[in-house]
Amino acid sequence: MSANQQQPKLIIHGGAGSSLKGKGGIDAVRQSLHKIVEEVYALLLAGGKASEAVVKGCQLLEDEPRFNAGTGSVLQSDGQIRMSAALMDGESQRFSGVINVSRLKNPINLAKELQKSDDRVLSDYGAAELLRELNTPVYNPLTDLRLQEWMEERKGNFQKDMAGVIAEGELIEESSSGRGTIGVVALDSQGCLAAATSTGGKGFEKIGRVSDSAMPAGNYATSKAAVSCTGIGEDIIDECLAARIVVRVTDGLSLAEATERSFIEAKENQRDFGAIAINATGAIVWGKTCELLIAAYHNGKQVGDTLDWTGEELTDFTQ
Repeated sequence: MSANQQQPKLIIHGGAGSSLKGKGGIDAVRQSLHKIVEEVYALLLAGGKASEAVVKGCQLLEDEPRFNAGTGSVLQSDGQIRMSAALMDGESQRFSGVINVSRLKNPINLAKELQKSDDRVLSDYGAAELLRELNTPVYNPLTDLRLQEWMEERKGNFQKDMAGVIAEGELIEESSSGRGTIGVVALDSQGCLAAATSTGGKGFEKIGRVSDSAMPAGNYATSKAAVSCTGIGEDIIDECLAARIVVRVTDGLSLAEATERSFIEAKENQRDFGAIAINATGAIVWGKTCELLIAAYHNGKQVGDTLDWTGEELTDFTQ
């Protein structure tokens, strides 16, 4: 790496919730996250752009049935899968995304395609037309576990607030199920930032409900900072969380200060979510109001994760 290049940084998340069931659950999730971090970080070390890295990371997370995005997405109340995804390139400060798209393997690929379009956010009908234009193969992201989950909830008239975020029954909630989204934030060797986020939604929601993932509230990046959020989408939208953190960094706060202040406010408002972030100097920060943030990172020296992080102190971030 030349003297004028930066050490790449990377953080990914696979959702938020209350607890992972048993040691086996933690080990399985940790293994999945670390493997993806290592593969994406190798791309950054090879000179890949931040925007390429976050798309690659989202593809890998979408392809892992363990997480609620792409393959393994939850079903809405009518039994259909509708997914949303967004990409924001901090270098160009361009946001693109798709909302409630169906029948494809990787929603993040459509968000990537829309980066070069004048119309950069499409809903279901527009996204379906774009799929046809691109000759994207039809793909069914449904898994047996998600179908069984939906059928069980249908018997109870969808009493749960959300579907589970982690497959194989590993994420356990007493009052509601896990909060499912995946996301990736990266800083490349040229100092450019990007963020990408993808989700299958809450599960069991009203037909056509729109998540935060394809909004600047849930996914935002500039040349100063980049943020991806996970949790209850309505709470993230109400706080405009990703954009709020980035704006505070732009106004002069450190990334840790901006995140801490935003999460103090969120706790006062009884919000339920988490966020991952990186700034232009390579600081990696995360925060949460829920019990568990399912995330892993590469700080330029080693891979780590948040699975054992209690989050009792909001200032307990990694730099």
